[in-house]
Amino acid sequence: MKAFRLDELEAERAANDGAYLQFLRERNMSVGLYSLDAGQSDPQQPHRQDEVYFVVSGRASITVGEETTTVANGSVVYVPAGVAHKFHHITEPLKVLVVFSPPEA
Repeated sequence: MKAFRLDELEAERAANDGAYLQFLRERNMSVGLYSLDAGQSDPQQPHRQDEVYFVVSGRASITVGEETTTVANGSVVYVPAGVAHKFHHITEPLKVLVVFSPPEA
């Protein structure tokens, strides 16, 4: 079994000075922790994989293609492969679990 603690993942991500930490990679999917500070811009480009975002904490808007919505703790967003998407108007530090399928390259 593989089990993870969010506080330990966040500490590892912060120690590596990156916004993203991939912590699980399997044949058909990968999972990571993505973190953006309030006011920070999201540098993402479209991915070749489908994605699911689960917002663990924070508040922001996200635009996927032509649609925009507000997300906060407990929000879940699906992003189809190849579709432009970005978090913006980040008003509270944002922590998001990201599931890629197939795994991110």
